[in-house]
Amino acid sequence: MVQQYGDTATMTEPDNDATTTARYEEARAAAHRAMSNVTIIPDQPLTPTGAMEPVEDPELLAYRGFKFGAAFFGWLIAIAMSVVLSIAVAAAALGTAEILDYTRADAEAQPGATAITAAAVSVVVATLAFYSGGYVAGRLARFDGGRQGFGVWMFAFLFAVLAAGTGALLNNQYDLLADVNRPDVSLTTDTLTTGGIVATAALLLLTLLFAIVGGKAGRRYHDKIDRLLEQQF
Repeated sequence: MVQQYGDTATMTEPDNDATTTARYEEARAAAHRAMSNVTIIPDQPLTPTGAMEPVEDPELLAYRGFKFGAAFFGWLIAIAMSVVLSIAVAAAALGTAEILDYTRADAEAQPGATAITAAAVSVVVATLAFYSGGYVAGRLARFDGGRQGFGVWMFAFLFAVLAAGTGALLNNQYDLLADVNRPDVSLTTDTLTTGGIVATAALLLLTLLFAIVGGKAGRRYHDKIDRLLEQQF
């Protein structure tokens, strides 16, 4: 310890009492624990404040990024959930119509309300299904849940485009739509076109959003485990 009086400095010996020694040893042990968790890389660039950038574990980097398998199985789950939810909604609708004595004639008398209700229910079912698929993909991949959810949506989009292209090609060759018995809906072509565009846009945006949110929710499961492990060690 250095003490300065006026123009002279004197060196004094540190206190030797038990309290000071214990505090010194405790501070030294804390500093040693803090330094043992720091990895020093000579070529690591410094931030403007002088602190080193956090270093990502090279072994963990191999597990990050988009995972094809996780997104694919998440897409399968989304398809399965859409089928299950559609069956449940159809059963509930039939039961409600039976109780309220709601017939097909009643639906045809109000085509606009019927079409809006059907489109809204379809969008909700697809949104929940894609949230489930994104959640499963995020759980499987462990890292980057948002990317896995986006991958689930991309799988669905690509398969939908492929199916639509195949259907258009087959219809061009064999005129399959001519054999379909389509109901006579008392709505104008402009109304049907506008409603179809709005429903398609809502379907694409909501399924994409909820697939990404579901993927991030699936990753949070692993984040909780990591935090518990860090607290233990």
